[in-house]
Amino acid sequence: MADVQSSAEPPVPLGSQEHGREINALAEFDRVAATGRLAGYRIRSLDLTDRTFALLATDTTDSVFLGCAMEPDAAVKVRAGGALVFPPAPGLAFDPYRGTLYTPDELFAGLLDAGYGATPDARTYRWYQETKATGDVVAGMLRSIHDDTVSDALDEYLAGARVVGVLGGHAMERGSAAYAGAATLGRRLGRTGLTIATGGGPGAMEAANLGAYAAPFEDTMLDEALDLLCTTPHFRPSVTAWASVAYEVLRNRPGGGSSIAMPTWCYGHEPPNAFATHIAKYFANALREEGLLARSNAGVVFLPGAAGTVQEVFDAATLNYYRSGSGPTPMVLVDRAYWTETLPAWPLLRTLATGHPMTARIALVDSVDDVPEALSHLASTATDPDDHR
Repeated sequence: MADVQSSAEPPVPLGSQEHGREINALAEFDRVAATGRLAGYRIRSLDLTDRTFALLATDTTDSVFLGCAMEPDAAVKVRAGGALVFPPAPGLAFDPYRGTLYTPDELFAGLLDAGYGATPDARTYRWYQETKATGDVVAGMLRSIHDDTVSDALDEYLAGARVVGVLGGHAMERGSAAYAGAATLGRRLGRTGLTIATGGGPGAMEAANLGAYAAPFEDTMLDEALDLLCTTPHFRPSVTAWASVAYEVLRNRPGGGSSIAMPTWCYGHEPPNAFATHIAKYFANALREEGLLARSNAGVVFLPGAAGTVQEVFDAATLNYYRSGSGPTPMVLVDRAYWTETLPAWPLLRTLATGHPMTARIALVDSVDDVPEALSHLASTATDPDDHR
């Protein structure tokens, strides 16, 4: 007798494109469940304790439930039906299965009432330090899942956007000319339609996010904000006081321009700033660093900074040197004296670029006033990475 092939479709492997469908809201869950088929969906961080009947009556083959609360009989059924279930992780200050980016209000919740130490941001950092010290494998898994879901949310938010990274040191104080210059740069770039992305911390990063926030307002708004912020120049000795003044700026002028911040709990001494409207915060600093640079498709601006900024300069240079990504990424270093004398990264960068296409992707300028023109020039003259293969 000839072999008879089954008419049933073969299972789709986990991780394939067909498994890209995600459900992050109860309304969407109800709509899909009403079809009788949740097969292949990712259901994320939903309270499904009132959806037991739907779960019992729906095909959950190859679906994945990430941190969803459900009744025990429903959990047994979906597992038996071929679903992969990651249970909720109680007692954490963060949701490892989240499907959206953070907001400043979420990370700083409780700041004004109980101080920074009581916020989800500070509590998550303490948890990270404790679990990192013990080497807890479950905690490591939760951190990895969290960072991956944050990356997914970031890609969804930035789809189609022209992103320029603005990087620099966290030591730059409010009230300084350098801080005001970085804020003015963020405002100017934001007004051209670019999405500003920073490392999300204080100093130069906060200033650039502040400038992007100020972009829709009249110029005097930024002047007033700078005057108010300089009353608390640094996040030391008190993150609470430093962040509280930022929230005073936000209360005075709500509804500013959007921007991205990408901080990390790896550097717990460096809190996130409140001026970025969307925050992709990571546990793994390497993911955060590479992710920021890779997503800065309209260029990267490097303001003066220390070791972290120098690392970012050469991380970006490596991407350009090997022509990674879909096209050239302009790099603009700001402050000629700083990058040629104080921390002479520019001579090494220029030597590295010699004879390679990245030569047309790098520039050194004297001040933030020169950045927009430099970015425009590099974007128009840089060669396509495929041209020299």
